[in-house]
Amino acid sequence: MRRRQDYDGSSPFPDAGEHTPARPLQVMLTGAIVIAPFIALGVVIVLAWGRGVSLTDLLLAAVLYVVTGLGVTVGFHRLLTHGSFTARPWLRVALAVAGSMGFQGNVIDWVAVHRRHHAFTDEPGDPHSPYRYGTGLFGQLRGLVHAHLGWLFEDDDTPASRYAPDLLADPAMRRVARWFPALCAVSLALPFLAGWAITGTLYGGLTAFLWAGLIRVALLQHVTWSVNSLCHVIGSRPFRTRRHDRATNLWPLALLSFGESWHNGHHSDPSCARHGLDRGQVDPSGGLIRLFERLGWASDVRWPDAERIRRRRAVPSGADG
Repeated sequence: MRRRQDYDGSSPFPDAGEHTPARPLQVMLTGAIVIAPFIALGVVIVLAWGRGVSLTDLLLAAVLYVVTGLGVTVGFHRLLTHGSFTARPWLRVALAVAGSMGFQGNVIDWVAVHRRHHAFTDEPGDPHSPYRYGTGLFGQLRGLVHAHLGWLFEDDDTPASRYAPDLLADPAMRRVARWFPALCAVSLALPFLAGWAITGTLYGGLTAFLWAGLIRVALLQHVTWSVNSLCHVIGSRPFRTRRHDRATNLWPLALLSFGESWHNGHHSDPSCARHGLDRGQVDPSGGLIRLFERLGWASDVRWPDAERIRRRRAVPSGADG
């Protein structure tokens, strides 16, 4: 697939009306992953009535959210997709395993889809652009739904052989990709077993499974999907990006997304290890990479460069140049 030179940036994509549903099994599994956490939320509301939420459940949820979330942002995204740094082999595998436990697809497919997104950002070929149906009000609302999770239910194959050949050639990454279903099971079993062990009751295991398992997975997924959707529609654009690329910085999501919502900064310099390029922009993922570097576990880190930032900064409206 090649970029279309005739796309005007506001019209619906040429294939916007074409919808090929994903395979039935994929639709059922994706639907279960989307719906189950909301059922879990209803259950925990009933269980917590008159009891409250235990500190154990919240701590387990927080720990697993941080581990799996950073596995996605630091491992899947900044390391494996963009090569923002080089990690020791054991750390590379550990981050890929942690990211796989976030229920966002196997590592090779995730990287392939994200590289394709950067190749065709907000243009025909982008797998999850909110501008697929144009820039009119109805089209924009429909596009936001598509970008957030609708694209997951469509059969729009992204060939790993084209977009992630390096990972296909890596035996360790191929193994982690094959382990994806088992790692998802572990991601849900761990909070149940930890809650059972800490409280000594099956009830404690059940509530930990609901809070630190299903609800934690849902929160991480919707934060990630919000970067795909909201961070291309709402927010600021202090840096220049490629033609038609509308990636934005959305500060309210910065902590929950571990710095991924500084999306305009990222799209202005995709291989940079830090996405929050301006002072005060909290970027926990960048901080973790800095820690890895100081421990000697990461090298060749591509940190922001002042001159590169200056060149990429957008010229304010009405300014010369």
